[in-house]
Amino acid sequence: MRRVAAPVPEPGTRAPATASVYAVIRALLQPVWRSLPRRALAAGAVLGLLIAGAPWVLSVSRDSWPGLNILRAAALAFGLGVAFLLDDPARHTTSAVPTRRPVRVGIRVAFAVPFAALWWAAALLLVPGDVRPPVGAVTLEAAAVAALALAGAGLAVRFTESAEPGIGVSGGLLGGGLAAAFLLPDRWALVVAVHDPRWDGAHERWAGVLVVAVLVGAAAWAEPLRRRTAMPVRRSAGA
Repeated sequence: MRRVAAPVPEPGTRAPATASVYAVIRALLQPVWRSLPRRALAAGAVLGLLIAGAPWVLSVSRDSWPGLNILRAAALAFGLGVAFLLDDPARHTTSAVPTRRPVRVGIRVAFAVPFAALWWAAALLLVPGDVRPPVGAVTLEAAAVAALALAGAGLAVRFTESAEPGIGVSGGLLGGGLAAAFLLPDRWALVVAVHDPRWDGAHERWAGVLVVAVLVGAAAWAEPLRRRTAMPVRRSAGA
């Protein structure tokens, strides 16, 4: 019996599955854009820029420590806005659509990443160069804070029925930031000065926080768990 070879697509043609995925993403761009919590994101961004551009920065001593604290506070303020990124009042309606949640969440994050990058560049430029800390290290801290906010929002969506978990996630992020600043022991310190001997070790820990937050957040993008409902108990005819 002669075997028939499968047809090979011509060069330059897309596989139907890939084309359909692109079509779905294009169709989702506008609805997802309209559903973004733009007010919360804008509030966090504006607050962060106001902190970064505080007038008293110009009169501090020529040391990177004040500038570092200002950028950390600005990153935390922006992170509070990012915590609302997955808020969706229509969540229980959109959960029934055939498009998987990772696609919808991925589009939201794709919209937010360029905005976050531009915002962070503006925040860095607002801090004068003579008090600006090492850019790479402080950018790592800011990225970790934003990733923690996204991971918290993803976990809230994954394990709860809340359509707008941003308030709770932002409160947890703020509390976690204060705990990291004041309650961690010296061997696990994250908030240290530039010239502190623990600076390099602290940023190794920041890198670990970023990796864990990204992995947890990506895993939490799956469809939320459904609560089990109790099965009705049938009564026998003689009861």
